[in-house]
Amino acid sequence: MKKSFLATGMLLASTSIAAAGGVERSNQSVAILFEEGTYAELGFTFGDPSVSGISNPGANASGDMSPAFSSLSLSYRQDLTDQLSFAIILDEHIGAAADYPMMAGYPFAGSTAELDGQALTALIRYEFPSMVSVYGGVRVSQFTGDVSLPNLGPVGYTVNGDGGTELGYVLGVAYERPDIALRVSLTYNSAIDHTWNATESFGLPTAVQFDSTIPESWHFEAQTGIAPDTLLFGSVRWVDWTEFDIAPPAYVGVVGEPLVTFRGDRTTYTLGVGRRFNENWSGAISFLHEPEINRRTGNLAPVDGRNAVGLGVTWENDTFEVSGGVQYSWLGNAFTATGRASAGLFEDNTAIGAGLRFGYRF
Repeated sequence: MKKSFLATGMLLASTSIAAAGGVERSNQSVAILFEEGTYAELGFTFGDPSVSGISNPGANASGDMSPAFSSLSLSYRQDLTDQLSFAIILDEHIGAAADYPMMAGYPFAGSTAELDGQALTALIRYEFPSMVSVYGGVRVSQFTGDVSLPNLGPVGYTVNGDGGTELGYVLGVAYERPDIALRVSLTYNSAIDHTWNATESFGLPTAVQFDSTIPESWHFEAQTGIAPDTLLFGSVRWVDWTEFDIAPPAYVGVVGEPLVTFRGDRTTYTLGVGRRFNENWSGAISFLHEPEINRRTGNLAPVDGRNAVGLGVTWENDTFEVSGGVQYSWLGNAFTATGRASAGLFEDNTAIGAGLRFGYRF
């Protein structure tokens, strides 16, 4: 089995981030560790969610509040010895955006928010003769954010700040059988605690500090050959989004709850099939399911669960590898509120994700 199956499957996984639970923009996969030799990869992901709702009560339309976005990733992998290898991954691990249009009567009309985060991950992998390998490393995490709520209070509300740069760690174990293209891996990503230095304003700007935690996660990935030139792959990813909130003190004092919070963790299931057509071309189809948690959500991310289908294709030769994929998501219905006040009902929303990856073997 060629590496193209893995490349296509991982690309489909990355495009699913167009509508991921929480504020996730990267699934923090360590798949590059399992490439062969010296390998570099550049990835580009585009997401275009379409998310709108109506106020409750009042039934005033919100308009599409979720703008399109894009992100880049860069990875490098190299052998150190026959058993030892390392990889470096630079990606946007978290991110979110909201931009409510000026729709008459909607309580959050004109509100905007943006959260941007980057991570640099350094990993080392050791392969035992038993086909078991272990890996681990450190992740450097950094993010910034700003929010504007012009209709909150008599003069509106803003907050903007920097979450600082902090460290976390990664641990994992894998088992492989190359004769049947079998690989099973389990990866743990630690929580990362950040302290915001921010400026918060209900008319009068005030310097504040507060804490946020990038949540811990577990990521199980598996693949196996099921017929000549045919591969079955899948993953289960769990993220404890109840660990994460953004809670500026003045906002909490007025509204009674964090600005951003999630009332349940998220488990995402992916299953797909890859097929090699010839020496250069391969393709895959995948299906994704993220169950609803059936609890109210925040107005900056009014989505609860999703289902998706994706298609991907890879062309490769001995040196170059190019993968492209698209994914269409049906987003789960969500009910939002702020404090004790009702805000909106979001139904029948969708998202489109697309991605490109360019790989080069030295």
